[in-house]
Amino acid sequence: MYKPFLIAAAIFGALAVSIGAFGAHALKSMVSLTALATFETGVRYQFYHVIALLATGILYASFPVKKMIWAGRLFIAGIILFSGSLYLLTILPEQYKWVGAITPFGGVCFIIGWVLIALSVNNKKN
Repeated sequence: MYKPFLIAAAIFGALAVSIGAFGAHALKSMVSLTALATFETGVRYQFYHVIALLATGILYASFPVKKMIWAGRLFIAGIILFSGSLYLLTILPEQYKWVGAITPFGGVCFIIGWVLIALSVNNKKN
C-alpha cells in the first residue's frame, strides 16, 4: 500500500461529500441550472478519482513501480485542476470564466493516470 494516496483519497472523499452537500442545498438557490450541472460534474469526477486514488494506493503493494506513484500524483492533480476549476466556474463572476481553460489540463491528468496504472500492472520493471 502507499499510505499517502490512501490519506489523500480519504481527505478528497470527505471534501467531495461536503462540497456535494453544499451544492445540493445552499448553492442550488444561488446559481443557474447550467452552473449547478457544471458543479455536479466536478463533484462526480472528484468521487470517481477518489476511488481511483484509493485503488492506486492499494495496487502499489503489488506493483511498486514509479509509474504507479505518478498515476496517483496525476489523479490528485486532476482532482485539483479539473474539479477545482469547475467549482470555481460555478461561483466566480463572468469576468473570471477564463478559469475554464484549466479544466482540460485536469482531464489530461486523469487520462494519463489511468494509462499509467495500465502500464504499471502490465510491466513491473518500469
